[in-house]
Amino acid sequence: MSARLRYKEVAPDVYRALAGVQAHVRESGLDPKLVELVYLRVSQINACAYCVHMHAKGLRTAGETDDRLDALVVWREAPFFTARERAALGWAESVTRLGPDHVSDALYEETQKEFGDKDLVELTLAVAAINAWNRMAIAFRAAPAS
Repeated sequence: MSARLRYKEVAPDVYRALAGVQAHVRESGLDPKLVELVYLRVSQINACAYCVHMHAKGLRTAGETDDRLDALVVWREAPFFTARERAALGWAESVTRLGPDHVSDALYEETQKEFGDKDLVELTLAVAAINAWNRMAIAFRAAPAS
């Protein structure tokens, strides 16, 4: 599959807007490795090959283990993730897969207890940001670099 268009070149203001949100997330105080795990998991859910490749590669460069990367897709069953990571991954999945029941009160309470108010808002923005990036990459068929 070949790329449809290079949205960064066609609409640089759109790209800059998304990059601005991304810059905010980087400066939010959330653990960068946690954010990257969330980005990778959301990208897996959305089947964004470009973003899965990029975030897995970034996590490996940051020292993430193959055990954790291999098990991310089944994080609930794997022993490799902390309570905070589990809360973030559950929240990210629920916010990404908004269904008729939306985000449950139980999940909200669990995640809010782990993150507090401000970090929960920042985490939600991070989830929204990667969902936006995924949709841009998928819609315009961005391909992973070899």
